[in-house]
Amino acid sequence: MAEKGLKKWIITFTVITASLLELIDTTIVNVAIPQIQGNLGATLEDVAWLSTGYAVANVIVLPMSGWLGSRFGRKNYFLFSIILFTIASFLCGNATNLEELILFRILQGLAGGGLISTAQAILIETWPREDVGIATALFGLGAVVGPTVGPTIGGYLLEISSWPLIFYVNIPVGILAAYCTYMFVRETPKDGKGMPVDWWGIALLAIAVGSLQTVLEKGESEDWFATPYITALAVTSVLGLLLFIWRELSTDHPIVNFKIMRHRSFSVGMFTSFILGFGLYGSVFVFPVFCQNLLGFSPLQTGELLFPGGLCTIVMMPFIGIFLKKGIPAQFMATIGMFLFFVFCSMLSKSTLQSGTNDFFLPLMIRGVGMALLFVPLTTLAIQDLKGAEIGQGSGLNNMMRQLGGSFGIAALTTLIHVRQGFHRSNLLVNINEYNPAFTDRFNGFIKNFMAKGYNYLDAKSLAVKAIEGTVTKQSLLLTYSDAYWVAGLILLCSIPLLYLQKFKKNVEVPADLH
Repeated sequence: MAEKGLKKWIITFTVITASLLELIDTTIVNVAIPQIQGNLGATLEDVAWLSTGYAVANVIVLPMSGWLGSRFGRKNYFLFSIILFTIASFLCGNATNLEELILFRILQGLAGGGLISTAQAILIETWPREDVGIATALFGLGAVVGPTVGPTIGGYLLEISSWPLIFYVNIPVGILAAYCTYMFVRETPKDGKGMPVDWWGIALLAIAVGSLQTVLEKGESEDWFATPYITALAVTSVLGLLLFIWRELSTDHPIVNFKIMRHRSFSVGMFTSFILGFGLYGSVFVFPVFCQNLLGFSPLQTGELLFPGGLCTIVMMPFIGIFLKKGIPAQFMATIGMFLFFVFCSMLSKSTLQSGTNDFFLPLMIRGVGMALLFVPLTTLAIQDLKGAEIGQGSGLNNMMRQLGGSFGIAALTTLIHVRQGFHRSNLLVNINEYNPAFTDRFNGFIKNFMAKGYNYLDAKSLAVKAIEGTVTKQSLLLTYSDAYWVAGLILLCSIPLLYLQKFKKNVEVPADLH
């Protein structure tokens, strides 16, 4: 039964708050990495495991969340995840060395994986079936805005305090979410009580997904398959995945129900969620790096740039839900969303070294509208044919695919940046020779400027060489980031035909009873 009145809104607030906790934490730590590195005396490679460990643990739990919710009761599992996440946040803030911090971040990731999908299932269950579009839209506020505002919040907290605060800020929010869950969320049956646990399935899932996520997170920094352990993990992930699928299809009590793949809309929806993750997380990753490394913006400035677009998404989300309820096909809205994302990437690809904050306002607003038009319709299309317990199972798999898409996006764009930077640098260096009038004029201009500041000819010439080198590096990076934006935009644009493989429905009806 769907909830009514004030209780419905309290539950909605609770699940959105809990999911925001997890989603903000996926990006908030990134801005604090330099400070953590200095404070704990660790290398950049070691500190990177704070993000990797969290992501690996998170993506392992996501596909299991439907099974765990059924076995222990959705409310119980959700409440446990909130409490564990809150405790882990406290432990992260109190960590005295990097090893402790990585361990507690993994614990956070395990708890966070249970929050997203379970929150989505609870929210859909809470709202009437005719309002499922609005419920999905409200959930989308957290899913889309969380990764966007994470750097902003992180930048601000680091300005006023030190890195433990980015973890401590979760504690009061977690306590409030746990209290509201305990008081207002309805109990659900423990369907799996007394049934055997598929321990082999759990082990194979952890090995397969954990290995794949580690390859994606660490591949670029470890020079991909030139590193033996990356190669070993890649082989392990493929074999583990094949064995896991075989196991789940052959056992009577699978932890991941692959039978829901028979629904074409869900199967296609999983792939489109992967594409969404690629674009969403990939662009969120590239843009701050571009602004900070090339344009010299601070983390706080970068975060503030992203905030208006995130606010635009918040404003748009409820309207998207209303449009779905009124019968506007989800495919049409998702098509516009993908096109707008392409426009955003196209505009950013035209950035220059003189680009300022005003130049990014319009593209980021377009991206904000595009993301609202993407998330809600894509999620709605994916779950439209699922019933009962399939909702929780499908939500977990769908969220996992979005997370993996994000990891693939970041890994692919990072590798692209590395490869294309060398390519563009080589092309630019061809023009640096004494027979190129443009080069000689600029080089001599640099020498004259340095000599005018009091340097002798030899020193001025040396400084001019360094200035030319810096210019080449910046220009090659600029061209490289332009390539990355084009790739991200074209992938979403070319994915539009996939939307029309899914069923057209004027109103998506999801049963109120999702047990």
